[in-house]
Amino acid sequence: MFEAPYLLFLGDAPDGLAAKMAQGIHDWRPEASVGQFRMEGCKADLGIANLSIKEAAAAGAKTLVIGVVNRGGIISQSWKSVLIEALEAGMDIASGLHNLLRNEPDLVEAAAKHGRSLFDVRIPTVQYPIANGKKRTGKRCLAVGTDCSVGKMYTALAMHREMQERGMKATFRATGQTGIMIEGNGVPLDAVVADFMAGAVEWLTPDNEAEHWDLIEGQGSLFHASYSGVTMALVHGGQPDALVLCHEPTRPHMRGLPDYKQPSLEDLRDVALRLAQVVNPACKVVGVSVNTQHLPEAEAFKYLEEVEAAMGIPAIDPFRQGAGRLVEALACI
Repeated sequence: MFEAPYLLFLGDAPDGLAAKMAQGIHDWRPEASVGQFRMEGCKADLGIANLSIKEAAAAGAKTLVIGVVNRGGIISQSWKSVLIEALEAGMDIASGLHNLLRNEPDLVEAAAKHGRSLFDVRIPTVQYPIANGKKRTGKRCLAVGTDCSVGKMYTALAMHREMQERGMKATFRATGQTGIMIEGNGVPLDAVVADFMAGAVEWLTPDNEAEHWDLIEGQGSLFHASYSGVTMALVHGGQPDALVLCHEPTRPHMRGLPDYKQPSLEDLRDVALRLAQVVNPACKVVGVSVNTQHLPEAEAFKYLEEVEAAMGIPAIDPFRQGAGRLVEALACI
């Protein structure tokens, strides 16, 4: 993997959600970054030092991490001058975008000229098997969402941290570029050939001790017209014993799909559970994780109480309240 400390590149992100990779690294590995680089018009802000390339190099930054996640995963031409300047200043570049650094001739040339490295996180490094659906030992929990970018990774990470603090046996299993950058390993699932996606998840979550939990990072949504395929692979390849439903209640529509409304939590519960029980009939929905960052605290807590009363299972915001009640819900499995 690439070296820390990082300079987190936010580019010209139109909103905070577009810089979710940088936000995730900052939230879960705050010690790893020296600051952020924001271009003119950038609407995302991590609340850390704004540094120029020269200032970041002087502060010891080893790697510029492209922290922007745009639709299609494109390396914008408007970013190129900054990326090349970073290479000239002695930094490596890391990216989790679909558009690979190694396929950009000007970046490859600049990296070679200055003796730097380009790291494409979204490249599978293992020849994954086709899924076989066989029952594995150990236990697995998967976060599934009403939409993309609703807090599935944060939920799994928060539960993992809570379980570690309680001395429980647990592993966070990263399946996306941000999770891989935080954890240091994992499967870039949406870059795996479709026939092997479920098998890659089986490979990632192998046989384990009976009391050990894998906390699987969720991706996409079963209800998202663009990204449901990767979710389906996680549901069947993960063979989860427990599902946690994830939701962001303030969105007017599915992310990137203005003609599609988010499904209800009840719809998510019923569909996800039915599909999970194809490979694990004992699977249960154990809790609801709600991303309440856009709600005032009093309104957020009221909303959580209403969801819990309607669903009959714990409903919390693990980032705001901690993941204790979700972890305790696993005890019934």
